[in-house]
Amino acid sequence: MKKLLFFLLFSPILLAQEGIFSKDPIINKENWNKQRVHWGYYLGFNSLDFKFDYLSVTEDIEVGATTGFNVGLIGNLRLAEYFDLRFEPGLYITQRNLTFPNITDNVDRLREVKSTYIFFPLLLKYSALRTGNVRPYLVGGVSTALNLSSNEVAPDDNYNNRFRMTKWTNFYEVGFGIDIYLEYFIFSPSIRGVFSMDDELIRDNDPNSPWTGNVQSMRTRGFFVNFSFH
Repeated sequence: MKKLLFFLLFSPILLAQEGIFSKDPIINKENWNKQRVHWGYYLGFNSLDFKFDYLSVTEDIEVGATTGFNVGLIGNLRLAEYFDLRFEPGLYITQRNLTFPNITDNVDRLREVKSTYIFFPLLLKYSALRTGNVRPYLVGGVSTALNLSSNEVAPDDNYNNRFRMTKWTNFYEVGFGIDIYLEYFIFSPSIRGVFSMDDELIRDNDPNSPWTGNVQSMRTRGFFVNFSFH
């Protein structure tokens, strides 16, 4: 994470040295966007939390989000001059800390929800007109994700200190970024919001459970910041 933050802080200096934002830059990768298919990879970080809806009025469950890590691959198919279809499978590691205000015991009131997702997003990318070595874009689409830490089939529940979620979840994603054409590769920082379309909570065996009994739905939401290289 320290290396990633260092890169984020000093990349503008490196890009300035490359002359990317000069008045009359040397055009890099001039015919890059004409190729039908190209590949890449990304590194980044995420911050996810949960949106809770309740069956009756109650104090909100507190969600403490942490910073997670992303890594994945990119497959890009050119559809037209301004449109591309993208498949970006990746591994996303994150943790959310839930505090249940109606539980007095310090151990039982806290649940550390560690999640390891494998995302399979299919995205449509719309790029603006390229200006010099810079080309901003919008991206959006849908994804499905496998939660390797879901505990969905575990017989134990919160009464045994085990928080359970669904193994598969569907999301929609929307975001924006910028393609920066360097001499040897394309660098693309982007930020993307992600929102679950499904209820991810597996209820406890006791329907009156203080952890899950009053929860109507629990959905992931948050954002990704990715640094892509092509």
